[in-house]
Amino acid sequence: EVQLVESGGGLVQAGGSLRLSCAASGFTFDDYAIGWFRQAPGKEREGVSCISSSDGSTYYADSVKGRFTVSSDNAKNTVFLQMNSLKPADTAVYYCAAMTYSDYVKIGGWYSNGIDYWGKGTLVTVSS
Repeated sequence: EVQLVESGGGLVQAGGSLRLSCAASGFTFDDYAIGWFRQAPGKEREGVSCISSSDGSTYYADSVKGRFTVSSDNAKNTVFLQMNSLKPADTAVYYCAAMTYSDYVKIGGWYSNGIDYWGKGTLVTVSS
């Protein structure tokens, strides 16, 4: 059974930090790009960041560059998202997601239509 289990969400003040974790199981971790989407109330789901488990290459949305860092522990099949300098605009449900690396290359980016597996999401709330 495929599982992506997120943890680490919560309430933080603007300027603070949170670290999200995504524990993956049930598929070959090294064959996938794994990362995060987020969806704020009334808005579309957007790709935030991902990492290729095989070569470590990363992607960041412009809105989080310089503030968020994605990393992975391949031995534990876990992906992390370190979020610093958080803003109220970062408030959203954050979803862990996985896409085969071949699809990531084929469709040219971290887009939701290429996702094979989704986690249930974890809420991040940034207060002003």
